[in-house]
Amino acid sequence: MIGFLIALLSGALMSVQGVFNTKVTESSSMWAANTFVQFTAFLVCFAAWLFADRTSFRDVLATEPKYVLLGGVLGAFITLTVIKSMDALGPAKAVMLIVISQLIIAYLIELFGMFGVDKQPFSWKKVIGMLVAIGGFILFKWE
Repeated sequence: MIGFLIALLSGALMSVQGVFNTKVTESSSMWAANTFVQFTAFLVCFAAWLFADRTSFRDVLATEPKYVLLGGVLGAFITLTVIKSMDALGPAKAVMLIVISQLIIAYLIELFGMFGVDKQPFSWKKVIGMLVAIGGFILFKWE
């Protein structure tokens, strides 16, 4: 149950953050806004680490495979693409497409066992669920 609630909170926070970041970009520039967003995220994470964790950064650098350390790089491009899509489509349509894309890519990662994730069997129910989500977007967009 807690995972369900955290996922709902995560989606809500992403939607609000996307709107906030788009507004910051309107009064500055894409990369200035992205830098500010990533820097403030760094400050919050560093403060949390100081007070709650203190695990050695050597442990992070020991992570294998090394390509998984690119999460922060992906984060910068996630911020960029969320801002651009919300600006072009509006928050609701952008978030719907973002979530549909996340769902499809996450299923493919599971299906093929990519990046060290346990491989899962093909499921027509999951494919139908994704098609329903796509249908929902089409219905939502229909004017």
